[in-house]
Amino acid sequence: MASENIIEEKKQGQALITEKKAGNHKKLFIESYGCQMNLNDSEIVASILADEGFNTTHLLEEADLVLVNTCSIREKAEQTIRKRLQKYNRVKRINPDMKIGVLGCMAERLKTKFLEEEKMVDLVVGPDAYRDLPNLVKEIESGKDAINVILSKEETYGDVTPVRLNTNGVSAFISITRGCDNMCTFCVVPFTRGRERSRDPKSIIDEALDLRDKGYKEITLLGQNVDSYLWYGGGLKKDFKNASEIAQATAVDFAKLLEMVALAVPQIRIRFATSNPQDMSIDVLHSMAKYDNICKYIHLPVQTGSSRMLERMNRQHTREEYMTLIDNIRKIIPDCAISQDMITGFCGETEEDHLQTLSLMEYVKYDFGFMFAYSERPGTLAAKKMEDDVPLETKKRRLSEIIHLQQKHGLFRMEQFVGKTVEILIEGDSKKSSDQWMGRNSQNAVAVFPKSDEKVGDTVMVHIEDCTSATLIGRRSFD
Repeated sequence: MASENIIEEKKQGQALITEKKAGNHKKLFIESYGCQMNLNDSEIVASILADEGFNTTHLLEEADLVLVNTCSIREKAEQTIRKRLQKYNRVKRINPDMKIGVLGCMAERLKTKFLEEEKMVDLVVGPDAYRDLPNLVKEIESGKDAINVILSKEETYGDVTPVRLNTNGVSAFISITRGCDNMCTFCVVPFTRGRERSRDPKSIIDEALDLRDKGYKEITLLGQNVDSYLWYGGGLKKDFKNASEIAQATAVDFAKLLEMVALAVPQIRIRFATSNPQDMSIDVLHSMAKYDNICKYIHLPVQTGSSRMLERMNRQHTREEYMTLIDNIRKIIPDCAISQDMITGFCGETEEDHLQTLSLMEYVKYDFGFMFAYSERPGTLAAKKMEDDVPLETKKRRLSEIIHLQQKHGLFRMEQFVGKTVEILIEGDSKKSSDQWMGRNSQNAVAVFPKSDEKVGDTVMVHIEDCTSATLIGRRSFD
């Protein structure tokens, strides 16, 4: 992107850095919901529209174009989006020239319904159609509705330099894969983001180097399933007829990519998300153990502790295989933090299945967790062929038990840091006090400590004196 200025804006008490392109006069307001991939996609959208005369704004009322990047993974997420659209339309009554668009997974799932039935938007764009935004914007500016939700087998946006939105100037995302081939029965992602495809490793390294040159200190490699990353020159990996063809190709898998990025930017912390147990290899663990700048943290969704339910979910691994992977992580990376996604109340779940989930949690003692009651998603195999037969009250009770146990384990993991001195990357002010810094350690644990002469982006040693189940509390160590 040509001639950019970096300016600071205030939002929710934090100084945020937003890239602005000189000479742009139109205003883009963009909100993102759901996964980190959506946040990164919004940065890609902002970059594409910057070349069409748009700079981003935090003020809804002054926007010429309002976009919401949506999530379909749960019913609650879609309800939130509808409420936001209602708010946008109230503002549009005051500013009738404003245009409103829906991006992302919900756009892909509902398609023309947004335009034909709900009449709340002017523009509908799926995750693989963002390059078409310049044409679509021209259509809506001429008074027409516009839609493009065609899924691609090749699109990775590898040549688009994202505009970093609402960044602290410390951490940034790099997408390495798009789509998913796993077809879990509860999940709508394969239908909204399409087939799995990987991005050219050279473009990933180039983006990491660019972030280094701009002063970023941490990057997160993103994908619906990062462990299945495989680059052999382009296209879908499933286009190979058999595994031997892949072996004969000059391929870069995820373990190799991690190593390449670690070596290219040794001064930057590297994280990744999200992993899939069936695809995580021992080589990935060895890459993590080998390079100090690869953070010792793995988000490893399991969804349930019951092998019977894993089969119903089409997760392609058993409880025992998952536990073996946990054992390997503990052996190869003893100080690695592990977090989970857990769904309770999936179709056919019995009390015994639920107890199996609780016992798996006791075995792993996760550092963090993201826990939800199952909600049926239209279009998935579960919605088509399984009965959502667990009563809501039972779902709520089981979810409460899972959350309570996770809080207990989270506190246990945090307590292991008390009395130790850990390395913290400062990300900004503490939410509770501007006199304290907030940052994270390699294991992704949040720490707060009193300010002295440090600045955002510094890496400092902090002696941990106390903790809660979510936060480490300490003081700067000068030893």
